Amino acid sequence: MDATHSMFCNDDLINPLSSMGMQVSCILVVSHFFNVVLRTVGQPGPIAQILAGLVLGPMSHIPYIKKTFFPASSINYYEVVSFFCRINFMFLFGLEMNIHYIMHHLRMVTLVACGGALTGGIFGLSVSFYLYQELDTNSTSMYYFSIIIMLVVSYTSSPMVIRLSSELRFAASNVGRIAVSSALITEMGCVLLFNVAVSWTKENHISYGFYCTIVTILVVLINKNLAVWLNGRNRNQKYLKAPELLFILFLLLTSSMIIEIMGYNSIISCFIIGLLFPKEGKTARTLLHKLGYSIYNFVLPVYFGYLGLQCDLINVFKSLDRTTNLAILILLSIGSKLGGTLIICRYLHIPTSEGIFIGFILNTRGYADLLFIGAAAKHVIVKAYNVLLVSIVLNTIISGIIVAFLARGEEKMFSTNHTAIEPQKMEEDELRTLACVYDPRQVSAIFSTILAIHGSRTSFSTTYLMHLVELVKRIKTNLLYHEKEDADLSDDDDYGSNDVVDINNALDAFTADTKILVHQKRAVSSFKSLYEDVCNEAEDLQVSIILLPFHKHQRIDGKLESGKEGIRTTNQKILRHAPCSVGVIIERGLTKASGFSELTASEDMQNVATLFFGGPDDREAIAWSVRISECPRINLTIIRFLLAPSSSPQENEQIERVVQFEEKEILMSLSAEETVNEIDNTFMVDFYNRYVTSGQIGYVENFVKDGTQTVESLKEIGDMYSLFIVGKGGRGINCSSLTIGMSDWEECPELGTVGDVLASSEFDIHGSVLVIQQHRDVKKGLTHD
Repeated sequence: MDATHSMFCNDDLINPLSSMGMQVSCILVVSHFFNVVLRTVGQPGPIAQILAGLVLGPMSHIPYIKKTFFPASSINYYEVVSFFCRINFMFLFGLEMNIHYIMHHLRMVTLVACGGALTGGIFGLSVSFYLYQELDTNSTSMYYFSIIIMLVVSYTSSPMVIRLSSELRFAASNVGRIAVSSALITEMGCVLLFNVAVSWTKENHISYGFYCTIVTILVVLINKNLAVWLNGRNRNQKYLKAPELLFILFLLLTSSMIIEIMGYNSIISCFIIGLLFPKEGKTARTLLHKLGYSIYNFVLPVYFGYLGLQCDLINVFKSLDRTTNLAILILLSIGSKLGGTLIICRYLHIPTSEGIFIGFILNTRGYADLLFIGAAAKHVIVKAYNVLLVSIVLNTIISGIIVAFLARGEEKMFSTNHTAIEPQKMEEDELRTLACVYDPRQVSAIFSTILAIHGSRTSFSTTYLMHLVELVKRIKTNLLYHEKEDADLSDDDDYGSNDVVDINNALDAFTADTKILVHQKRAVSSFKSLYEDVCNEAEDLQVSIILLPFHKHQRIDGKLESGKEGIRTTNQKILRHAPCSVGVIIERGLTKASGFSELTASEDMQNVATLFFGGPDDREAIAWSVRISECPRINLTIIRFLLAPSSSPQENEQIERVVQFEEKEILMSLSAEETVNEIDNTFMVDFYNRYVTSGQIGYVENFVKDGTQTVESLKEIGDMYSLFIVGKGGRGINCSSLTIGMSDWEECPELGTVGDVLASSEFDIHGSVLVIQQHRDVKKGLTHD
């Protein structure tokens, strides 16, 4: 709040800038060294950056260095720069925040946040009376001192939690999202209480608070209309122009300065503006791309490093009393956060191991703590400032190290059981999908599939669209990540810049028409290793299924023409190594002029058939089909293929199957050896009773003797459905009798026997095909047909 009152230094204009540049350079160099060393033992970047600041801290107290590089006139510069950085990274965190998860689990994350914060507040209030005497505050403001101690003990740094979750790769896990959401709620609550406490004694604080709210609402409304207008301009550009981007940041800066001048902190306002900023279109895409790289690679490392730089450890540990008070603050903070979080986790039936992990990660501190004690230092705790600062830094280091070791030792805590769709409960479990495209021709089939899975709006679904870009040979392969992101700017022809624009425009149009938010990702690599990027991203995002486009595309005459061989190879490797289920989309039937497939462009009902022969892949296909059956424009029918009774007595004795319907149930008699079929029949009985008897999904049985009759049956229904869904294989010996002889079609064995037939150019059908492979543990020795 003081940064806006003194924007310039009058004593020395040059030296503060050079000294600040020197400090930033030293922090970045030393933190990089610590990061390289500590990464070998699993420690995340923020811990290395704080330790770098601690190492540089004692040097700042040497008289000559302090006079040269830490002049008194530079304090205003530091406040102004930190103000600029703070508003930008809080705006970015709001822009990246998954508000749908918080709203869907509002009660749980709020209870977790309040559990640690309220317990910390109670403990902090209790010990504040003792610390008030011990720390020699030289002030009679006991009330103000107690508020500061309560906030210091209760606070959680959301930037630190976000970076730890990203560095340790558990951001997409349920534990990680609970921690991030709870940290944000805790931080916003503590900052709000701090604003009220600081402004309570000032005149017109209520009216100023009202004005701050009006300013925030006004900027949110301006941004909403501005983003829509900017998204409609220059459609052939990948990102916004620099003046347009700077204008948005200028609005953010202006509103933040107004709020700070009125005596309130702008953290909450910046976060809300980012949270309510339109997430679709090139405007949000540009902000995420431009702000993300600079903040995560420069601003936050300096922010964490400067946190340690300000500490004077030697001065604190010289005195036994100060060391004792420091230990009390650290133990009090850890105990209150851990105890309060465990109590709430036990109430919510969250495992104790996860509760301990959440408790420690919520004990990390950061920038707002400096605001609390910085404001208080001017009033009541001038002599206690360093003790509180050291306690904040050591708390963060201790908790960060413990979190890192827990993350390495408890990998099962972050693993997901939702690597397949079949075991999930549609009403409770979130379906995460990673859809991949290589070029704009493939987006229509992908978008129609995304629309189908989101059609019901009742089940919780999150979709990521990943653009897979081939890294051409003549571009150097030792690019850094950000160089890969920007490489197409310097080599448009070979790097597919036009494809990026076309895909972005198609996605923007899809989002505008359907109001479905799709998160964008990008992988740039050679075809040899592109599958690794996809599999790693799927594992990090903990998706349940990867959707891949087929390597062939349909010509005007209806024939399928092969694309790049690298696409087929990549698809085959993903099918082999994916950490979740995989679906391959074969688009058959020409799309309409709108650019989207029939499901996206038409309001008419679309008939979809799921072919069930048996086995885990077919069960996964039905589980996916149940999800899309909720879409009001889809009429789903399950077609089950069964082996017809043979006229041969020997065959009749080997396979005996009686299917009859009584009181709307399926009664089946199977031999004890048909284990796979027993699972299939149990699955089908449950499916039939839940969905078929209610009339939600159609069900047909088709009896065939061999693969020849199966092909004939498929030809008969080829014109009846706009989409065929089928499992890849894994059907067992008995079910394979239904597909005997169909392998003569073999063109693309990675699609399985039935999928290969449906995708064949020689097989004339007018519907697209989705072939699904269920994820199974390779340790179990299960393979696919």
